[in-house]
This record gives sequence, structure tokens and C-alpha cells, in this order.
Amino acid sequence: MNISNGVLLPFMLLLVSSSVFSPKSMVFGSSVSEQSFNRIDPLNHFKHYRGGYDIRNNHYWASAVFTGVHGYAAAGAWLLCGLGFGIFMVVRSLCCSSSTVINHSDSYYLSTFLLVLLFTSLAIVAASLAIYANQKSYHRMRKMVDTIIGVGGDAHKMIRKVSKTMEQMHNILLPYDQTASNRLNLTAYQLGRESKTIQDFVHKDGDKIELAIKTSYLVHLGVLALNLVLLVAALVLLLLHWHPGLIMIIFLCWILTSLCWVLTGIDYFLHTFGDDTCAALQDFEQCPQNSSLDTILPCGGSSNSNKALMQISYTTHNFINKLNSKIEELHKLLQVFSMESLLGFSEICNPFSGPPSYSYVPDKCPKNALPISKLPNVLERFACYKGNSTGTCKGIGKVLPEDTFNEAWAYSDSIQYLLNIFPDLQSLTTCSFVRDSFSEVVVHQCSPFKDSVRLLWASMLSLSIAMLLLVLTWLVNVFQERGRSFSMCSIIPNTA
Repeated sequence: MNISNGVLLPFMLLLVSSSVFSPKSMVFGSSVSEQSFNRIDPLNHFKHYRGGYDIRNNHYWASAVFTGVHGYAAAGAWLLCGLGFGIFMVVRSLCCSSSTVINHSDSYYLSTFLLVLLFTSLAIVAASLAIYANQKSYHRMRKMVDTIIGVGGDAHKMIRKVSKTMEQMHNILLPYDQTASNRLNLTAYQLGRESKTIQDFVHKDGDKIELAIKTSYLVHLGVLALNLVLLVAALVLLLLHWHPGLIMIIFLCWILTSLCWVLTGIDYFLHTFGDDTCAALQDFEQCPQNSSLDTILPCGGSSNSNKALMQISYTTHNFINKLNSKIEELHKLLQVFSMESLLGFSEICNPFSGPPSYSYVPDKCPKNALPISKLPNVLERFACYKGNSTGTCKGIGKVLPEDTFNEAWAYSDSIQYLLNIFPDLQSLTTCSFVRDSFSEVVVHQCSPFKDSVRLLWASMLSLSIAMLLLVLTWLVNVFQERGRSFSMCSIIPNTA
């Protein structure tokens, strides 16, 4: 039996299956994905971005961030209004005399104060709700990102395992089949490059995403906490009628309101990004090979990959069956010499079922079947080493030349290595290790995450509007109290 010719085909087919991890398929977002957008891209002269979900594409990020333009525009307009108002007040104080004090009814002062209380209460409620939503969205976003990054990490480990196994097979087969060995080495090199790509995503991009999430959380928390402090301080200063302090708080809150508008835009972008991510995960569940998540998922799922994997199963199954037929011949030969007990087993374990599926079922082997990795231990009893003469070896039943034994040992170990990584090849081809994780995200994480981000956006929008109206009401209050005397904690001015 020519072991080299009999076992080369499975390795050739194993190389075919490496198309599952082909560098050409390792793109960061699929151009043929069903998920595509029609958004304005500020990086491309405000033309429309019509690509898909692609976290490595700056144009995708720019178009997604730009969906929050309503918040950014409101922040810019508010700042310009503040700048214009500030210039107007400076010019007015320099060139114009103080205006005449106009008397108002008590109800006028009371209504202004009630408006201040109303908008202050609304702002406090919105800020408190935003802090709650910020906390929820932070933890849910981290959980979702950790799941996706974890899948990338699992893929990296799996490919590294397959790559290292192929390197071992390359070293074992090099003296006996240089062509197969070189192809294994090439495939191991390609897998190593793709493993490095995934590792870069997990470590570099994963760290960037983690930093962005944490920064967003801390900025929200800082702005909201400062906002609450200034709201309480403004109410106290308003009752004390200390105008210099109140004017300083108005100035700070004007800037803070602009930040709230910016964060409102960012929260809308986060909600958009969450929708995109969940839609991409759903697309992956339906059609992995046409998904836009190829960034970290070198999964196959194509008919060619599945056929190649089945061909490996078919060829390995037939090869081990042929070995078992040779074992039967060896049994008959040993019976002639009354040496049948030396063999110690009846067949080699064939972990693949028969036609038509050729499924990998390692537990189906009989108890007395020998794993192929232990075949060299049995054949060693019949090995005739070079130190012994041919006649001496034949006299004691050692009919296997040392070179043949070494070659049999090499191919037996290589087949066992192939069987060891076959479940990983199956998992990478069918994406089963990804489907379960992403199914959990889609079913249990997407809706709560989108709800928390939507609540955060709505809270920040409410807070921005409340702060805008409150700052304007503070200004009205400052102007109406100019030139008047108030008792501490009094709303109505003192009469002359």
C-alpha cells in the first residue's frame, strides 16, 4: 500500500477548504451586503454614502455621525446667539445710558419665578433621567461590544489552532511529500496573516471602541452632574438676588446647553449605530457568506466551502476504510504464522459516517477500534530497524522496513492532526460558533440596548430644550430685577 498517494488527496482538499479563510474574503464590510444606506457623507463633499455597515470605513462613520446633525446645528446656532447677545450687551453698556426702570405688577414677577421653577424642575427631571439612561446604555453597549469582540477572539484562537496544526503537519510530512508539505506551509502562512488581522481588530479596534464608549459615558456623566449643580446653585442665587453670581451661572449654562445639544446629536448617532449593528447581526444570521461583518468573522458558508469540507470527510473515510481492509489482510497473514495476538486490534477507528452525509462522529467507533494516532505503536512491533539483517527480522516477524515505518508514522500523525482540527474547520465553515452568540445578541440584547439609547437621546433632547428656555427665563429675570431692591428670598420687589 502506497501511503503517500493514498493520503495526499485529503490534504489537497484541506487546502481547498482554506478558501474559507481566504484573504480576499477578509474585507471590512461587504460591498455586496443587502444592508446599504443612503446618508450624507461630510467626508465626500456631502454626497450620499450608499455603502453598507463597515466599521473600518471612515465614510461609514462620517455618514453615521452626521445623522445627529440636528444636535450639532442647534449647538452651533445657540453658541452664535450667545456670542451675538454678548457683543450686543457690551456695545450697549459702552454707548448707551442705563434704561429707565419700568414698574410691573406683582403677578409679572410671580409668573416669571414660576416659569423658572417649572423649567428648573423639568431640567432636573430630564437630567436625572439622562443619568439613569446613560448608565443603562453604557452597560448594555459594553455587553454587546464584548460579545462581538469575544466572537472575534474565538475566531482568532480557532484559526491560530488550525494554523499551528498545519505547521506541525508541514514539518512531519516534509521528508516524505514536499509538495503537500509546502502547500500546508503556504496555507498556514495565509491563516497566520488572517489571524493577525483579527487580532488587530480585537486589540486595536476593540480598544478604540472601548475608549469611545467610556469617553461618551464619562462626558455625559460630567455634563449632567455639573448641570444639576448649576441648576441648584442658580435657584439659590435667584432667591438671594445676587446678580453677579447668577450672570456667571447663565454664562456657564449657555455653554453647557450647547454641550447638551452636541450630546443629543451624538446620542442620535449612537442609536443609529445600534440599529445598524443589530441589522447587520440579523443579516449575518440569515446569510453569513453575504454579511457585512466579515471584519472579524472569516466564516465561509458558501457551497464551495461546504463541498470541500464534505470531500475531506469522504476521502478520509475511504482512506481509513482502505487501511482497515489492509488490516484484515494482515490478520489473515498473522494467522498463518500463529501471531494474530501481536496485532491487538481488529480495525482502525473511522470517525466519519458513511454516505451520503459523511458526518464527523468520533464517538461511533467500536470499543476495540484503534485510534489512527496509535497505529505507529502497533506497527513498531513489526518494524525492522537498519541495525538488524533482513533474515533476522523475517525470522521474528519484523517485516516492515524502518523507512516504511517512519513514513507510516508521519502520515498517521498527520491524519490524527487533521481529525483534531476537523471540528474547528466545521465550526469556521458553518459559523456555528458565531450564530449562537449573535442570536443571543439579537434576541436578548438589541432591543434593550436600543431602548436605553433612545431614552438617553430623548432625555438629552428634553434637557437641551428645558435648559434653553430656562436660560432665556433667567435673562428675563435679571433684566426685570435691575434697579430694584429685594428682600432675601423675596419674589416681589420692595416698594419705595
